[in-house]
Amino acid sequence: MFNKTKNIKRVVSLSVAAVCMMSALNFAPLNDKQSVDAADIMTAFEITQDMKIGWNYGNSLDATKYMADHAGLETETAWGNPKATQATFDAVKAKGFNTVRLPTTWYQHLDENNNIDPEWMARVREVVDYCYKNDMYVILNIHHEEWINRPDFDTAYEEMSVKLKAVWKQIAEEFKDYDQHLIFEGMNEPRAAGQEYEWWLAPSAPKEKLFEVINKLNQDFVDTVRSVESPYKDTRLLSCPPYCASGSDINMMSALELPNDPYVAASVHAYSPYNFCMGDGDHSTFSETYATELEGILKNIRKTFIDNNIPVILGEFSASNYNNTEARCEWATTYISLAKSYGFPCVLWDNDARGNEDQSEAHDYLNRDTNTWYEDSGQVVDAMMAVLADDSIVWGAKDFTTAKQYKHDDISKGKELTDVAGSYDSGVDGKEGSPAKIIKFSEFEGKDIAVKYTGGDPELAFMDAEWGGWTTVKPYYVDEKNGIAYFSADDIKTAWESNNGSVSSLNSFIIRATGKTTVVKAAIVDKGVLVEKPDKPITSTTTSGTGTTTTTTQTTASGSGSTTTTTTTAVPDDFKFEVVKLPVTLTGEKTIKFTVEGTPSASVGGGICYDDGEWASVEWSGNIGKDGKLEMEVDISTIPASVKSAEIQIWWSNVWDNATETGIDKPAKVSVGSSGNTNPTTSKNPDINYGDVNEDGKVSLADAVLIMQALSNPDEYKLSEKVAKAGDVVGNDGLTAKDAVAIQMIDLQLLSVSDLPVDDINF
Repeated sequence: MFNKTKNIKRVVSLSVAAVCMMSALNFAPLNDKQSVDAADIMTAFEITQDMKIGWNYGNSLDATKYMADHAGLETETAWGNPKATQATFDAVKAKGFNTVRLPTTWYQHLDENNNIDPEWMARVREVVDYCYKNDMYVILNIHHEEWINRPDFDTAYEEMSVKLKAVWKQIAEEFKDYDQHLIFEGMNEPRAAGQEYEWWLAPSAPKEKLFEVINKLNQDFVDTVRSVESPYKDTRLLSCPPYCASGSDINMMSALELPNDPYVAASVHAYSPYNFCMGDGDHSTFSETYATELEGILKNIRKTFIDNNIPVILGEFSASNYNNTEARCEWATTYISLAKSYGFPCVLWDNDARGNEDQSEAHDYLNRDTNTWYEDSGQVVDAMMAVLADDSIVWGAKDFTTAKQYKHDDISKGKELTDVAGSYDSGVDGKEGSPAKIIKFSEFEGKDIAVKYTGGDPELAFMDAEWGGWTTVKPYYVDEKNGIAYFSADDIKTAWESNNGSVSSLNSFIIRATGKTTVVKAAIVDKGVLVEKPDKPITSTTTSGTGTTTTTTQTTASGSGSTTTTTTTAVPDDFKFEVVKLPVTLTGEKTIKFTVEGTPSASVGGGICYDDGEWASVEWSGNIGKDGKLEMEVDISTIPASVKSAEIQIWWSNVWDNATETGIDKPAKVSVGSSGNTNPTTSKNPDINYGDVNEDGKVSLADAVLIMQALSNPDEYKLSEKVAKAGDVVGNDGLTAKDAVAIQMIDLQLLSVSDLPVDDINF
């Protein structure tokens, strides 16, 4: 996995070197080719968010049919597609795509010394420029390279490394002056071609060696590109795949050790769920089972990378055309909704293989002969674009899929299922899951099976008395905060009966790992209760003997305490959703403390809600004590420094009537006391947006770059007094290289904007 600590040390060490250089007044002015407008420099996550959604120019530049009539530049048409023109990418842009991936095969255009044919390089550059003219992002890769995808992959590193470095050095030099809109992808789907473990980790796979080779090649790729002088030498986004670029196998993803570089992203593919998209499953409908499977796959991508502060690009996805437009539209809506809310861009695979004999490879969206969209597949693309235009689905939000949550009794109150705890690994023979547990459907009918765990989300596999009829079921809800997966008896019954008939034949089950999973406990619990969460602040309600009232409380929270005023007005009796809310003013705290009063022993939860252009929240939950009080302290360091106000909201309590009636057992109350935080000893001026040197409303690497430019070339980069004060975040002694280091530390999450200004930093 990505070694974040090493990455931080590398980046900070660069800044420390800059500090030493500047302290010696050994400056060199930036020339025109070196100079980059600091306001244009984006972080890796800013790039992936701005990419939005992409389209693959597939089966063209990557065509591998090297025949007499398809040699040289003619290879672009070897798979039956016409050569692209500017009109091709105009159509892609007009449809709503903001990114183009250019799968490109190079081995057919190399001489014996690994030199790239200049004519081929010029054609690739011409196609890149088609996209650049439309202000689109471009992903350029090496694709279908036979010298990478080979049976002896695990033992051929030395040979592959030489060629990979030679090819990427030439590509990096050719495109050195292209800005951050050009992204390099080191390899496509590197794998042991022809082996039984080509696409999955079969028992015979030399897993450790395969993973070692992948990681070494990725490092070679990054080192080679970074060695080429360029204005974007250190800030070009580079993407690296795991073994075969699998986005559906958590073991392959977890084995990816990304180079220690702040501008490196993971690159994965997910034609998921496979049975619907390309496999032998039912293509007529996009079922709830398919949707659950898809959510699990994309969530594992998010948990493996995004949750570990690693950007990811889903470079290929599609559902082949089985004349099932309606089902594909439902799939597309679900797919992009999940990916958008998880926070990574997806790039649609399009090979324009209309009427392909192999229907599983009929990924036909754009008719490249006319540069128009096929009517049926165009509807699928429209479904994707509708999601991107839907502001209620927030990019990277922590409320991931819908506004639904389920609340359950504590797992300890359920009927425990013994002898299933343990550590399991789907990639290790004999350790894929727990021992079999005898169970009859009647034991959990109408209830849920709860599994408390750490690691990959577990699955349940059911079988009959003869160890047959295997049926796998995924959780319908995962309480990620408490690490509990819930499986519905209704889902289990539906899945079993679709395979085996009457559920009376169900006899036992095992808990299977998704990747590496440690099962702590399992139990049969009462069915979960659906709790709808608000998508915007809703006035709280409490009940009295005569009706319902609205309570609005304004509190100012700071390191020194709080003040509160309360007003009460009447609201209609048919107001149905209880949300207790408490507005608060934020003044730079890392945490916020508050007290919830309610029914003793009740469970309660909600969020610290705020508006940063889009509604978001930091969720919290806990149990009220016997004294009727719950003292909460919530980490709010992820709330942007620009946000000055928020609301503490209570969304649910297990003593409420499912948020559908006006009455609750006892009105829950919330109050804010002293946060217990202290301000930095360095004086904070509330009128200064510390760290925001380029005045774009955020603190990022671009601000650090602008400080360095102003220090090295003050005549060209003149900063106003206001901006200089904003940049003076360390020591209150004017702009120094330490200020740039501190801002880089914020970009790497070693400091928070709320910490600024500081007396000093340690590096």
